[in-house]
Amino acid sequence: MTTVAGRSAAGPAGSIAARLERLPHSRWHVKVRFLIGTVTFFEAFDQLMAASALPVLTHDWHLTTSQATFAVTAGSIGMLLGALAAGGLGDRIGRVRTVALGVAVTALASLAVALSNGIEPFVLFRFVQGLGIGGVVPVAATYINEIARADRRGRFVLLYEMIFPAGLAAASLVAVWVVPHLGWRAMFVIGALPALFAALLPRQVAESPRWLLTRGRTEEAERILASIEAEVARAATTPPPPPSRLSEPATGSDTGTGTGTGTGSTSPDADSRPVEDSDSDLASDSDPDPGSDLAPGPDAHTAGAGAQGRLRELFTGRYLRRTVVVSGLWFVAYYVNHGIATWLPSLYTKNFGLDLTTALVYTLFSNVTGLFGTLLVALVVDRVGRRPAMVAAFTGTALALGTLALAGAVSGEQVALFASCSTFFVYAINAGLYLYTPELYPTRNRAKGAAFGGLWNRAGVILGPIVVGTILGAGGSLILVFAQLAGIAAVGAVIGLFAIETKGKTLEELNA
Repeated sequence: MTTVAGRSAAGPAGSIAARLERLPHSRWHVKVRFLIGTVTFFEAFDQLMAASALPVLTHDWHLTTSQATFAVTAGSIGMLLGALAAGGLGDRIGRVRTVALGVAVTALASLAVALSNGIEPFVLFRFVQGLGIGGVVPVAATYINEIARADRRGRFVLLYEMIFPAGLAAASLVAVWVVPHLGWRAMFVIGALPALFAALLPRQVAESPRWLLTRGRTEEAERILASIEAEVARAATTPPPPPSRLSEPATGSDTGTGTGTGTGSTSPDADSRPVEDSDSDLASDSDPDPGSDLAPGPDAHTAGAGAQGRLRELFTGRYLRRTVVVSGLWFVAYYVNHGIATWLPSLYTKNFGLDLTTALVYTLFSNVTGLFGTLLVALVVDRVGRRPAMVAAFTGTALALGTLALAGAVSGEQVALFASCSTFFVYAINAGLYLYTPELYPTRNRAKGAAFGGLWNRAGVILGPIVVGTILGAGGSLILVFAQLAGIAAVGAVIGLFAIETKGKTLEELNA
């Protein structure tokens, strides 16, 4: 048994985590969430631009269905590789520097896409742009998770994540006027604006103290956290409470039934209270089997300040189950999302004979409903939990798309209605996964874990549009398109039943 003060001296990780957990929501949190959120907004904007440009490109460059499919999936292939590279980079050079680098790549590539004079350079630079987008989004989500308090982490992270569907909606909204009046190239010029943030971000956003500790940069972590505390204190009407002890992990099963609070005590004498050492925290009423999800992960007892995570840790011990489940959730969610979103503008114009403006307005409507879905899950996820929210949203997606298939998908209006119902649910899932995935891994591997999830989401982003394009290219019906998407969404609901619950627990408790 040691006191919190003793733990702070013996191991700064507990002290840093406790000090972060005690900070009230403040203008500092708002500023950081705004700056990272602005970057994420433009990453989302850039992601959807190809879909908005596709009807015009198909006409102007006389693209076949296979060429059109490649035009929209090239960026997704880049995102897959970018996510994989950024995971290791984010754990090696830091969250903020990795995000800034990805933003620079995205913006410069967007400008190059705007200057493309044929399908080949378009595909090449769209691929490069995807490298940047794929690197930014999971690492940015990791950073936001690491500065959030356990008791409100769901709402805090998901209100930030709302900026992503907002960026998608903005891309659709801007495209309604820009593409018909200024042409598709103007969309990609707008997508280059985030270049301004590449230089600004490292100067305005402090590196994650939790990450600094894993690199052995304890003094820097202490200095940055002291600066954050001072900024929070200046804006607060009352001083923050003293650092409280971290609650011991719940003794319930890691299958999601535990409901630990993760907030700990905040009383003034908390520093003098005895708490269990981290090794003791791992003990429960009955020691778990080493192969179970309750068993400590690799090096759980030895990894501390200066520890470097390895990718293989994601596939051993309790992390194996977490990785398999969350990878399946990512793949299904983005397979369904982009199987719909990528082809909607073209379906409206080619299959139902709608004009371009109407097609883009219908697409905008779907993206706006997705924004409301993200807002709803942000408001309830800390109460109902991650697993019930995801299972319910996958079920809603399957029902919406299944109903559309049964109704025959006979008109553009019908497709717009049920596609919008499905995006309401699937956008909530997507945002929820950016909250959920970083919670599953220790700091030394958190960016890798988030990026590995991003790899599977990009696999879904690639395969979903390809399968839909293949069905349409072979003369298949829209009924088949939406029926197979509904079936895949139902599989996601089943996978979600095996997810562990993380609500109300600190990142340290979840990975003790």
